[in-house]
Amino acid sequence: MKIVCIGRNYVEHIKELGNEKPDAPLVFTKSDNAWLNNKNELYLPSFSENIHYEAELVIKIDKAGKHIKKQFAHKYYSSLSIGLDLTARDIQEKCKEKGLPWELAKSWDGAAPVGAFIPVEENAIDSLNFELFKNEVSVQKGDPQKMLYSVDEFIEYVSQYITLKKGDLIFTGTPAGVGKVAIGDHYKGYVNGKLLLDLKIK
Repeated sequence: MKIVCIGRNYVEHIKELGNEKPDAPLVFTKSDNAWLNNKNELYLPSFSENIHYEAELVIKIDKAGKHIKKQFAHKYYSSLSIGLDLTARDIQEKCKEKGLPWELAKSWDGAAPVGAFIPVEENAIDSLNFELFKNEVSVQKGDPQKMLYSVDEFIEYVSQYITLKKGDLIFTGTPAGVGKVAIGDHYKGYVNGKLLLDLKIK
């Protein structure tokens, strides 16, 4: 399996990081070892001093597809969850300054914690909301209707270049409110009020 992500998919998040609004979906990937599958502990790596959390809806692909049209994209997934796109900002910034790829900032072991998956009905994603709590304080709220590119639009776009396969995960972008992760933090992620992600940082 692989993890395919869309960056800068919420305008408020673009503004908080001072980035430019993309003209097309900004695509990057995480390696499969980044997936922390519904586990409740993550040990922070020692190579970074500035790891940020980014809460996102995560879609699981059900079957292989290439050149998937937007109107048929919903046939390729039936479940979703909430996950954290963890980013080593210090490593990412150093790579960006030198014009280098920044996979190491995104693909380290455990950099993609994902909660339990729940079924999603056709055309129901736009009616969902998700929320991340850090130490019992709400820090991020997401509304898929505010995405620059919908899930189905992103699937159409990325499947032109990359064949999607059963078990692949799609991270759909983060809203505003990202922040630094520290040892002792406790994160809880909800979709429509249902607790799916429960993660302690060690």
